[in-house]
Amino acid sequence: MYAKLLDFFSIFDPKSLKFTNYIMKKILTSTLLLAVSWNVTTAQKNLPSNFFMTKLENGLEVLVIEDNSVPLSTIEICVHNGSYTEDPEYNGLSHLYEHMFFKANKDLPSQEKFLARINELGISFNGTTSNERVNYFLTLSSTKVNEGLSFINSAIRYPLFLQEEMKKENPVVDGEFQRAESNPVFWLLKDMDKKLWGAHFSRKNTIGDHDIILNATPEKMRVIQEKYYYPNNSMITIAGDVNHEEIFKQVQLVYSDWKPSTFNIFEKYPIPEFAPLSESSSFITENANAKTPIIMAALHGPDTRNDIPATYAADVFSFILEQKSSKFQKDLIDSGLAFQAQVSYQTCKYVGPINIFLVPNPMKVQEAYSKLKEHINMWDADDYFTDEQLETAKNLLAISQTREKESTSSYVHNVTYWWASASIDYYTSYIDNLKKVSRQDIKNYVNKYIKGKPMVTGLLLSAEMKTKMNITDVSSFLK
Repeated sequence: MYAKLLDFFSIFDPKSLKFTNYIMKKILTSTLLLAVSWNVTTAQKNLPSNFFMTKLENGLEVLVIEDNSVPLSTIEICVHNGSYTEDPEYNGLSHLYEHMFFKANKDLPSQEKFLARINELGISFNGTTSNERVNYFLTLSSTKVNEGLSFINSAIRYPLFLQEEMKKENPVVDGEFQRAESNPVFWLLKDMDKKLWGAHFSRKNTIGDHDIILNATPEKMRVIQEKYYYPNNSMITIAGDVNHEEIFKQVQLVYSDWKPSTFNIFEKYPIPEFAPLSESSSFITENANAKTPIIMAALHGPDTRNDIPATYAADVFSFILEQKSSKFQKDLIDSGLAFQAQVSYQTCKYVGPINIFLVPNPMKVQEAYSKLKEHINMWDADDYFTDEQLETAKNLLAISQTREKESTSSYVHNVTYWWASASIDYYTSYIDNLKKVSRQDIKNYVNKYIKGKPMVTGLLLSAEMKTKMNITDVSSFLK
């Protein structure tokens, strides 16, 4: 599932490797609702009993998750957008667009009126931008869900992108960027992504580029809107204390006149394929704020377009390796060679990265890295993990998904992530497919994506550490 980073990578939202920021006026009577002609196509999905899904004729997918445990509702609209749609000229502008969503629109034509409406409805709102999705959401009383649907409708369809608001918001977004840069790990990750993704680095660089962000214009926001912001490229989810039949009618009433694109979006604006790594490489990231050496290694992993079975195996294997009883943890952590060791995989539609993080004992950096490589070469061995560890990994993943459901207002974000990067079916059948993962599936995953494959390795150091270690050539040091 999502790559789970180490605790000190707190600059990221651990759910989707994204830099975050976090949505929404027609009040209609029940009589009007009953008069609406409900022209929708019911989606055929393997859904839980409290999930209800349909699609409007304009292509807008509608998901309702009923949960009457508290009298609140969360409305979220998400779009197939994000850094994967960005060439260098637009890098970071999906994120800026997310910020501009919470500004003036046709129905609330100033920031003051926008905020006044938020206060009037008692809305808590936010949004996030990731590689393959931008989502906007609000939580409010279930008695005001219709007003919330109209609020989001105004924001998603009729933004004004006022020049004066752009001037104020550009440095706000850039300020998030600068705060991220204060963490030395940010620079290691950025250097890694440049090596890992090459010419298409911008397609994985959600935070963007300083100059692009600071010089963004309303015209560029309009370009993004005209490319991606259509009902047939979006899904709206309403979760909480609601009735799905009533919600379907209301969504039809509010959103049915939203015009779909007249073109196939991803045929007209195709996402380029990432070139496979041709050879292994290594680099040093030097940062004055680094307090301890950190090693990161990364490879290209499976994606949900081409190898769904391997995505399940990748998740299970990562959870095998993180168990304290695993050979991996015993040989690296219990031995004193490292303070932390973790292998993670991020599920994506376009090449999910496999990331290996190692915080070595500063006195044993080379020894710890050698032990890591030794383990990588053993990962396809029949006796590398036990049957008990295999089943424990599956149980841990199942428990993790169950825990996500405890808060509906948060749970909905996970559901929409999977809509964007896989499918709703992928998510709702996730546990069943995990249970099917075998020892052979994991061996196949390791041999196809990890063992003997080109790998990028980075070493984070301060100048002082580099001098003390007498490192002149990183490839010789990490051999």
